[in-house]
Amino acid sequence: VLALGSALNVARANTSFAQYANQGVERYNSGNYRGALDAFTKAIEIEPQIAELYNDRADTKRKLQDFQGAIADYTKAIEINPQVDEAYFHRGLSKGYWKRDYQGALPDYNKAIEIDPQHFPAYRDRGIIRRWIGDLKGACADWRKAVDFGLKVDFGLKEHAEWVKKQC
Repeated sequence: VLALGSALNVARANTSFAQYANQGVERYNSGNYRGALDAFTKAIEIEPQIAELYNDRADTKRKLQDFQGAIADYTKAIEINPQVDEAYFHRGLSKGYWKRDYQGALPDYNKAIEIDPQHFPAYRDRGIIRRWIGDLKGACADWRKAVDFGLKVDFGLKEHAEWVKKQC
């Protein structure tokens, strides 16, 4: 779910920028991902140093299954603001689930958790990656932590939930 962050408030004085950024959010939320991509790109051309815009455009690229492009934009967001936990989380998601770069995904999940120690989706997904690479102890620890922070036990992934019930 996209939202324009507080870092964008400074740039809102530029009417064209605000128009494009708002269009991007509206189009994304309505499922018009190509339109959102165009709008976010135009906003970035006007204000190229706002991490949240790269993060939002990366989310859009991920929806369009442009995973390499999404990873590049998440990386740019992180370069601009290394404290954007969602950029690390979604870059890990793009690397791990879509690119099958499990070892590349783990440091991103680790950093998302370092920034926000209660980021239960990062624990959940890091647990899935750990399971896939054979780190069963680490997977169980992550899933327990995710549940501690409010994740439903089945967390929408029946296969993994059944595995947790048997193994953990």
